Amino acid sequence: MLEVQDIVKQYAKHLALDHVSFSIKKGSIFGLLGPNGAGKTSLIRIINQITAPDNGEILFNGEPLSEKHISQIGYLPEERGLYKKMLIGEQMLYLAQLKGLSRADAVERIKHWFEKMDMETWWNKRVEDLSKGMQQKVQFVATVIHQPELIILDEPFTGFDPVNVDVIKNEIIDLNKKGATIIFSTHRMESVEELCDSIVLINKSKKVLDGKVSEIKNTYRKHQYLIKYSDRLPLLNPEENELFKVLNIQELEDGNKATIELVNNYNINDVLGHLINQVQLQEFTEIIPSIHDIFVKQVKEN
Repeated sequence: MLEVQDIVKQYAKHLALDHVSFSIKKGSIFGLLGPNGAGKTSLIRIINQITAPDNGEILFNGEPLSEKHISQIGYLPEERGLYKKMLIGEQMLYLAQLKGLSRADAVERIKHWFEKMDMETWWNKRVEDLSKGMQQKVQFVATVIHQPELIILDEPFTGFDPVNVDVIKNEIIDLNKKGATIIFSTHRMESVEELCDSIVLINKSKKVLDGKVSEIKNTYRKHQYLIKYSDRLPLLNPEENELFKVLNIQELEDGNKATIELVNNYNINDVLGHLINQVQLQEFTEIIPSIHDIFVKQVKEN
């Protein structure tokens, strides 16, 4: 869907993007991640053709990105851009027609979305009369009203209560199921885990990590396991077995909880065979690093 090829962007003495390259598969939900100031917003502006790169190219469905693609993109910016004094219905008509819809089509789609998002009574309200979360709903509808192929969401859950977070999350999933490709930029790593197929992590203007979420998490596995067991006796000391080392043990009311790490290329079956002869196992779970943990580790190391 989108190929970012060797993008460089510099503002005066600040290098915002330093030869960044990655690709986004059609029909995926793609996480664009990075700490504040990493270069994410600069890249989003280039994709939206608000600014141009100093070097490199972006391909949209195999074609060089150009003005004709603007109508195929929906963009929800982190800094919201609604007209506070304008009636919401008229504002939505204006924004929809800017994206190429006829007035009749725009009215039909606005009514559909207003009903879907429980906004039927908002047509003659002004943005300034709405709460931050309600304004966010209006902005979201404005982003997707023209049924774009590519939807760019920059911190889409800002200002929402948990109920409306779920509403928007379900709409994102539904739009994706209907074929939209989504770029999802956020600091909410739990949302990345839940929604994204693949991610790219940018730090200090450079790409430091990209790929499928499942593969990245698998790469950062440490072969550590959480075990719970009912016996009061502790596990064998690390020096007394060659299968794993004990990282910590916590005493519980009805037994113990421990974190172990496999060593010497032994596998789970070897460890289980050893443990069931030592303790009464209640739980044996691999500790998989979260995207949050990987994010923090990569940013600190880079």
